Amino acid sequence: METGKLIRELRIKKGMTQEELADLTELSARTIQRIENGEVDPRAYTLQMIAKALEVDFSIFTGDESIEDEDVKDFNKRNWLALIHLSGLLPLFFPTIIIWNRKKAEIKEITDHYYSVISFQLTNLLVIIGGIWIFYVTKKPILILIFLLFGGFQAISNTLKVINGKPYKYYSLFKDKNSRKGPALK
Repeated sequence: METGKLIRELRIKKGMTQEELADLTELSARTIQRIENGEVDPRAYTLQMIAKALEVDFSIFTGDESIEDEDVKDFNKRNWLALIHLSGLLPLFFPTIIIWNRKKAEIKEITDHYYSVISFQLTNLLVIIGGIWIFYVTKKPILILIFLLFGGFQAISNTLKVINGKPYKYYSLFKDKNSRKGPALK
């Protein structure tokens, strides 16, 4: 938001007129009007006086709010990356593919995560098929249950790691350089 518009918005929220703000800042009402209309860029000292009069932090005018925007973007990235890892719980590829396809243009890192999760899902699918064959031969479902629990634990563990920006790792039968890559966000 432009500085002048922000000042106008804050002044109106405080219920002040331009004249009242001018009196509190030792500026003229015309100067306040010109700042709010974007005709002039106020100096740092002027902004400090206006911030004091409006009872707001000076940093609101210096662009530090972009740091908050970056934090929100980082939070959203981590959530989408975590969601793609959580989709690896079951060997159903469609949720993973849909998430990746929807966010690949916005989140650069998502492709690396996508390949890791797909590789993990393929491994789980092969293990489940092998487990079904072992169950058919031995009539003991314990191996299938162990592999399913291990896979679920691994997917949830990696989801939590990605949310916290830590490195993730999958055990996979397929060569995947991405799963050892490091932090979720570069």
